[in-house]
Amino acid sequence: MKIATTTGDFYSYTQDINKCIDYLFECGFKYLDFCFTDNILKVNGLCGDDYKQNLDKIIEKCNALGVKFVQSHAPMGAPIIKDENHEHYMFILKRSIECASYLGIENIVVHSGHQQNVLKEESFKKNKEFYLSILDFAEELGVKILTENFNKMAYPDTWFWTDNVYDVIELVEYINHPNLAVCYDIGHANMQKTPQHEQIIHLGKYLKAVHVQDNNGYLDYHVAPFFGTTNFDSVMHGLKEIGFNGYFTLEASNFYTGDYFKTKFGENKLYTLPIEFKIKGQKLLYELTKHILVTYDCFSE
Repeated sequence: MKIATTTGDFYSYTQDINKCIDYLFECGFKYLDFCFTDNILKVNGLCGDDYKQNLDKIIEKCNALGVKFVQSHAPMGAPIIKDENHEHYMFILKRSIECASYLGIENIVVHSGHQQNVLKEESFKKNKEFYLSILDFAEELGVKILTENFNKMAYPDTWFWTDNVYDVIELVEYINHPNLAVCYDIGHANMQKTPQHEQIIHLGKYLKAVHVQDNNGYLDYHVAPFFGTTNFDSVMHGLKEIGFNGYFTLEASNFYTGDYFKTKFGENKLYTLPIEFKIKGQKLLYELTKHILVTYDCFSE
């Protein structure tokens, strides 16, 4: 397997994708996951009619450094809530799919939706309507849509949250479209009681990509492997059992517990670490991840 990581690793420092690519290359990463957000699309000129010209600049940067985009993540949103924000969300989602296609990315992770007072049966119906509105569009562009097991959250009984592989497979089979598969998030799965190898084996043929991150089993920290409680022996046994040979894609942007979880105080001089410490952390992130794959004899440059 080859190691990839998300451009989101450096979003706390810059919103310029080309600068993110420079940082990630400096840290040893050659394979990248394009994390699309509303602001990233705007800042990098990807919302207008000339978006392909701006993507050409990103491609030029990748070619100059010898790096490649191999995976992507769609912007977060509320896809099954049709309020005043829905039209904009659908625009940036479809634009992200178009960008992924132009960059030659085969897979894009698109989270399913949830809504207050919407339980499983109705949630499945609403999510089917949502996914069917983009699946053919993406397929025509050569991009596969991947849904994901969410992090386990303490929602009340009036919410349904697709936070485990069993519900994810049920949703995929309910939607029943050849262009829909699954991305398995290792950190999210660590918040479940079922051992990871059992979860992975259950996914089987539906598993097309992974997100690699760690946490303490209770909060979705997205820290580096070995900084949490994830059993990576169990993970690797599961991946080898089903013959997974895709990218081992990191989503551990909070190598050190991230700013997202902190409170602010005073001048916040210590709120975000200087970039040189982030770079050192990213280099260690690569080495820790390489250790996992080398140990199980499946690392590829």
